[in-house]
Amino acid sequence: MNPHFPHLFTPLKLRHLTLRNRLTFGPHLANMSHEGLPGARHLAYYRERARGGVGLIVMEGQSVEEHGALTRGRLRMSDDIIPGLKAIGEAVHAEGAAIVQQLNHSGQHADFDNSWEANWSPSGLPSLKDHAGSHAMSDAEIGHVIDRYVEAAQRSHRAGLDGNDVLAAYNGLADQFWSPLTNRRDDRWGGSLENRCRFTATILERIRKTCGDDYIIGLSISGDDLTRRGLPLEEMQRIVAWHDERGLMDYVSVGTASFYDFSQIIPTFMYDQMLGPPLARAIKSVVNHARVQAESHVRTPANAETVIAEGMADMVSIVRGQIADPHMANKAKEGRAEDVRPCISCNQMCWGRRARDYWISCLVNPSAGREWEWGGDGGGAPASKPKRVLVVGGGPAGLEAARIAAERGHRVTLVEKSQRLGGQFALAARQPRRGAIGDLITWYGDQLTKLQVEVRMGTEMTREQISAPEWDEVVIATGSVPARDGYQRSMPFRESLPGVGQSNVFAIDDVLEGTAQLGKRVLVLDDLGNWKAAGTALLMAEQGHAVTIATRHPMIAPELVRPAAVAPLVRRMAELKIEQMVEVSLLSWEGTTATFKSSLDGEVETHTFDSLVLATVNRAERALFDALDGQPGLSLHAIGDGLAPRKAAAAIYEGRKLALEL
Repeated sequence: MNPHFPHLFTPLKLRHLTLRNRLTFGPHLANMSHEGLPGARHLAYYRERARGGVGLIVMEGQSVEEHGALTRGRLRMSDDIIPGLKAIGEAVHAEGAAIVQQLNHSGQHADFDNSWEANWSPSGLPSLKDHAGSHAMSDAEIGHVIDRYVEAAQRSHRAGLDGNDVLAAYNGLADQFWSPLTNRRDDRWGGSLENRCRFTATILERIRKTCGDDYIIGLSISGDDLTRRGLPLEEMQRIVAWHDERGLMDYVSVGTASFYDFSQIIPTFMYDQMLGPPLARAIKSVVNHARVQAESHVRTPANAETVIAEGMADMVSIVRGQIADPHMANKAKEGRAEDVRPCISCNQMCWGRRARDYWISCLVNPSAGREWEWGGDGGGAPASKPKRVLVVGGGPAGLEAARIAAERGHRVTLVEKSQRLGGQFALAARQPRRGAIGDLITWYGDQLTKLQVEVRMGTEMTREQISAPEWDEVVIATGSVPARDGYQRSMPFRESLPGVGQSNVFAIDDVLEGTAQLGKRVLVLDDLGNWKAAGTALLMAEQGHAVTIATRHPMIAPELVRPAAVAPLVRRMAELKIEQMVEVSLLSWEGTTATFKSSLDGEVETHTFDSLVLATVNRAERALFDALDGQPGLSLHAIGDGLAPRKAAAAIYEGRKLALEL
């Protein structure tokens, strides 16, 4: 028995296999195929998680039909993928993990721009994703699609994978057949419970007959699709129990939500942790044969241990947490849970990149998707010649550069002029519900201590203090500062906002640092469209201020659409009575009077506020770099916001990339 997580690291019998633990790296659209084929990026990505100690990997779903496709990076529906699948399976097996592949079809919610085909569905209803309607499948077409599921399973089987997971969640084709809202048929595929389950039952039965008894069949569901007349929890219990009575699946994985509220499928930090386990417990109460797996915002090994120990589920899937740290399982098993790099549930580089149809990565782990280039996770190969490395700046770029350089064996000194680590990222941790950022910064501090990095706080470096003989490499990660000029991209010809120098004008940083003397009525000028303004607006409203956000964008926080964070954000804004002004520019700020111009009709109007807070693009803090640039014999590098103001993902990426090259 593992002394640290005795329940999570108990082996589990799953059909013909014994999994080494109860932790799963669950299915998600990694979007990493090249011309439809699984290649080096795919293989290294999954191998790294297997190497990290996970028990089961559920490889991303293969769309079984073109008209069910959702992504550009999907796998081909041909035998061409078998060699790539075989290589992935062999790599995962060599590391001691089992691997199954998910099979999916998006039904009425598929994507014509990817497939160039009409969407197929049980009853021809509209997509909830975009403008499209769908084609109501005939009896023969239903049979055709079932054949395609079985053919896809045969490819997985021939490739040597351990099984398949059939996606019947989030309003995909399978649960479109289950739901009375989306299945309006009056033939053998609709109406009664048995008829509505016929589609999935036929698929599962035929996969078993084709692939044999020594083959895992899983079923992924949403425990509650958040409707009353569709598939709420009570109906899902009936459906799962019906399948379980017939022994159709070996496990059922229980997720959350659906296209009816997409934001809860992959919940951001706006939602509580452990969103899915209560639903898994409810499903487990009606299952007698299949194993039950919990998923959805189970962030940590401690969370997973609780789920298993309390009997909520037999297995736990942690996806984003193992994207962030593929070695989560081994670290937890070895009693080093504090070394697990924490996921901050931001969705920016995983779901956010996938939503742009790129291959996924991770804000806190830029090696995700680059394992094949960077040699896996972490610090890469030990340095052939240890160097003396100076890192100036303790924000995310400097922290990551110092950590990776030290992991590789360099002697690292990090100098930070303030009394805290984290830079502006630490300020973001003060926004409501963003405490996970603080956890990440604490993790960095602990890791630097373990790696014996010399950290000098409250020290500002000058040109004279940095001499070439003392340092082999000098990394400038001095971050950025608020521009404070009120520049708006809707008015690019104007360098500053009239009235911006008044004493009642502040930057977002001032608010988060607690130095802004705000009045009751606060205007936030948002030129960015991300968490910087939105999260700070929530903070001020929770503190009792009457907040208005004005933006050039046609909606509040458009950059939060891709990571599926807008819905919970605007709901919270509505609760706090935060007012929104969209498609406007701020012409001037005079005393307490704000003059706006509509970008739609040019109308000018004025409103009165007590304070103005600017959320605009920062300026790189590059004075030290400029002073050192060109100094003979000095190996000088600039990274993060000190190079160009951007998001934390860019800073951490550049910190790791540079440190791997030193």
